[in-house]
Amino acid sequence: DPMRNLSHRCNLLEALRWRYLLDKRPHVMSAPKSDPAKQAAVSAADRKYVFHSWSAQGAISPMPFASGSGSRFWDHAGKVYLDFSSQLVFTNIGHQHPKVIKAIQEQAEVLTTIAPQHANDARNEAAQRIVELAGDTFAKIFFTTAGADAVENAIRMARMHTHKHKILSTYRSYHGNTGAAINATGDPRRFPNEFAFGHVHFWGPYLYRTPFWATTEEQECQRALEHLEQTIIFEGPNTIAAILIESIPGTAGVLVPPKGYLEGIRALCDKYKLLWIADEVMAGFGRTGKWFAYQHSAVVPDLITFAKGVTSGYIPLGGVVISEPVSKTFDERVFAGGMTYMGHPLACATAVATIDVMKEEKMLENATMIGETILGPGLKELAKKHKIIGDIRGAGVFWGIDMVSDRATHAPLAPYGASSPAMNELVAACKNHGLMPFNNFNRIHLCPPCNISVEDAQLGLEILDKSLTEIAKYYTGS
Repeated sequence: DPMRNLSHRCNLLEALRWRYLLDKRPHVMSAPKSDPAKQAAVSAADRKYVFHSWSAQGAISPMPFASGSGSRFWDHAGKVYLDFSSQLVFTNIGHQHPKVIKAIQEQAEVLTTIAPQHANDARNEAAQRIVELAGDTFAKIFFTTAGADAVENAIRMARMHTHKHKILSTYRSYHGNTGAAINATGDPRRFPNEFAFGHVHFWGPYLYRTPFWATTEEQECQRALEHLEQTIIFEGPNTIAAILIESIPGTAGVLVPPKGYLEGIRALCDKYKLLWIADEVMAGFGRTGKWFAYQHSAVVPDLITFAKGVTSGYIPLGGVVISEPVSKTFDERVFAGGMTYMGHPLACATAVATIDVMKEEKMLENATMIGETILGPGLKELAKKHKIIGDIRGAGVFWGIDMVSDRATHAPLAPYGASSPAMNELVAACKNHGLMPFNNFNRIHLCPPCNISVEDAQLGLEILDKSLTEIAKYYTGS
C-alpha cells in the first residue's frame, strides 16, 4: 500500500489528500508496490554497467524508478514523487498516457521501422501536424532523433542557405551536446567541448542580473538589442548566417524575454539579412501555454528546432521546422545531412498521438490557467514568506526561481556553474517530501506536466514551501 510508505513522510491529512488525488486521475496505473530488493538490484546493475552523462561516474548514485502515472512517478520501494521536473522538461502530457501508449502499440503492429529515404504515413502525419502548428510561413519538417541534432542541422541549413558561417547565440543558453550545438551553448558545459568553429556569444536580456545597468524591462530590452546590433556590426553581417536563441531560455533560468525583444531580433535579422533560428526544444509543445514560445510575440522565425514535448519523451524525436524560403533553397541543391532513424515511424506516431491528446484534452489551456492562477500567484506568495527567493519568472508550466543568500545584493545561493550545500539541501528536502524539481546552479525550476491538476499544482507549492523553511538558515541578508 503506497499510503503506508507515504504516511511516514507526510501527516495523515496530506496522505489522505494524495489518495484522493490519485484515485480521481483519469489514467491511473496500479498503485506502486514496495520491493526494496528490486530497488537495490536496479541500482547495483546501473552502477556496474551504465555510463552516465555529465558526471564523474564514482560520484553519483542515480535514483532507480519503476513507473509513473499522470503527474507522479515512483521507485521500486514504493516512494512516490510529484513530478515538477517533467523529467528533463519533456513529459508534457504526464506519465503513461493511455491514448499515446495505445498509438505506439498500434503503430508497432503495422510498421516498426523503415529507412529514412522511404515515405510512410506516420511521418507524413506528424510533419503535417507540426507545420500546421507553426503556421503559414513554414513548409516542411526535417526530422531528427533529438534536440541537439535538430539544432545541429538547423545551423547547417542556415549556413548553406546564406553562404555565411557565423552563428550568434547568447551566453545564458543551452542548445545540446553535439559539435555545433554545444559551441552555440553558453553555459559551462561548452568549455571542454569547444571544437566547432564560427560561434559568437552575446548577452541576452535578464533584468534581475542585468549586464546593461537597466532598471526596467523596457531599458533591458532596448539595451540588449543595441548590444546585439553592435555585436553584429563588429562581427560583420556578411559573415553571420543566423542568430540562434531559445525563445525562452530554459536550463539557463526560464528567462522570459521582455516585451518587444523577439520583435527586435526579427527586425535585426531582416536588416542585416540573417536567419533567426528559434530553439523550442524545451519551451515548445505547450510548456508556456502556446505550441511554441515565440508565439507569445508578434513575429515568426525562419527555422524552429523542437524535440522533448513533441512526443512527451515517450519515444525520442526532434526536428527542424523549415520556412518556405529556406526549404526552396534545397529544391535543386543537396542538403548535406541525415540520420539513420530520422522520422522513425514509432516516434512519429507518438508525436501525432501526443499532439492530438493535447488538443482533445485542452492541455495548452490548462497550462495557461495553471500558470496564471496557481503557480504565478503562488510563487509570489512564497516570495513574501521566504527571503531566500530572489526572483521569479515564468509562463504556463515553465517557471524559474533565483535563490539568493541576500536580496539586496542578489548574491546567488550557489555560484555560476556549480551547486552548493544550501542548494543540495533544498533539493534533498523537496525529494524527501515527495517533490521532484528541476534544479540548476542557484535555481529551482518548476516544470510540471501541461495537464497537471489544480490540486497537484497547489500541493507542489505546499511541499516547496515546507522545503524552503528547512533551508532558511542559509539566508544571510537583512
